[in-house]
Amino acid sequence: MITCIKTFQTLTLLLLTFFGSYAQTVAIDNVNIITMHTEKVLERQRIIIEDGIIVAIEPSTNPTKIKVDQVINGDNNYLIPGLAETHYHLQNGIERESKLMLANGITTVVNMAEEPQYDQIDIREKANSGRFLAPHYYTTGPYLMASNLDTKSKIDSIITNHKNRGYDFLKLADNLPQQLYSYLLQQVDIQGIPVIGHGQRKLPLRYSLRMKNIAHIEEFMNIFTKAQRNDDNYLQKVALQIRQSGVYVSPTLGVFEMIMNYADDQKLESYKQREELKYLPVAYFNFWTSDTIKFRKSKWFTAPESLQRLEAELAWQQHFTHILNKAGVHLLAGSDTYGLFLPGFTIHHELQLMVDAGLTPYEALLTATVNPARYLGKYAVSGTIEVGKKADLVMLRNNPLEAIENTKTIAGLFFKGKWFDRPRLDALLDEVEKSR
Repeated sequence: MITCIKTFQTLTLLLLTFFGSYAQTVAIDNVNIITMHTEKVLERQRIIIEDGIIVAIEPSTNPTKIKVDQVINGDNNYLIPGLAETHYHLQNGIERESKLMLANGITTVVNMAEEPQYDQIDIREKANSGRFLAPHYYTTGPYLMASNLDTKSKIDSIITNHKNRGYDFLKLADNLPQQLYSYLLQQVDIQGIPVIGHGQRKLPLRYSLRMKNIAHIEEFMNIFTKAQRNDDNYLQKVALQIRQSGVYVSPTLGVFEMIMNYADDQKLESYKQREELKYLPVAYFNFWTSDTIKFRKSKWFTAPESLQRLEAELAWQQHFTHILNKAGVHLLAGSDTYGLFLPGFTIHHELQLMVDAGLTPYEALLTATVNPARYLGKYAVSGTIEVGKKADLVMLRNNPLEAIENTKTIAGLFFKGKWFDRPRLDALLDEVEKSR
């Protein structure tokens, strides 16, 4: 009986810890708001949050008529919607990596494969119910290769499993024959499961455009011929076709850059010195900085001409990203987190690479706020700062519209009804570093 009482008390405490702050009204005062509806900054505002929902936005100079329980001084900082990481791979424990993401302003994450050692449905349930501190969590099913889908009966079985398990997406990572690919799309459409992942490199572009999301801009390099890749008129024309299809595209430029750095000893040595790598487990860091991995052994990466080729390929990817953006294609910020490209910090680098490609800071921010909200069917409750939406908010010391690197100047995070100031976010990072 005593054990039962103690268990009940523990559960009650956990619930109060995660949900207790929802029962109060909070005002963030004297803050500049970037709503993401437009590039206009609403200066010197007060935003009022009740039970985790924005209930009012008003000038700080006006007295509020709403009784508040807590006032957070915005200190003339900048407020943006919480960021989304749309291409995440769980590598080193969901709780530690969630801390890294939240400390970097990421409030929504899409896991892109279920590895055998992780039950992603269980992780999603625990993350979204508050069993541990984590961003809003979405997941695909297992990483599907052609061998998993080489008959209609296998396709039926995979789709049934996805439906029964409740995965948010089906992740296709390989080329399929046209007949089987079309059958797969037909069956998932019946079940209402979006297909995302790698493009169909052996089929005409129109087949890949039937997916919900093409997960790498690199896929287009393999779908197009060399002549097509070098023809801007063709690229601009096909960009309009991509826009009209409604498919989302995740450029994932940063992970390609990481791989490129393995082709050059000096670049790799410099990359290894990045400050955020101290949050990787020691054994994991040692493995990914060793000469035993494929990026250091394969002639595709180690041949004398490799670095020049990879640099040219990254430049093309950035160029095509710019063309797609100009055409109005919906781009998504995603890092493809693995190896030395660890969760949280990499989304800021991805945004920087998009700006380097020609996007404005505002356009880059759209890829991590508005576009993911639409992609996930959550635009009614997230993606912008407005009355009636969730108060998933990142406070920045400097204006990200002036320089995209200012997304890294995080002063605080409001998430799931709670305020995390900078010391509290630093404490999350310290916990991860100490657990190496």
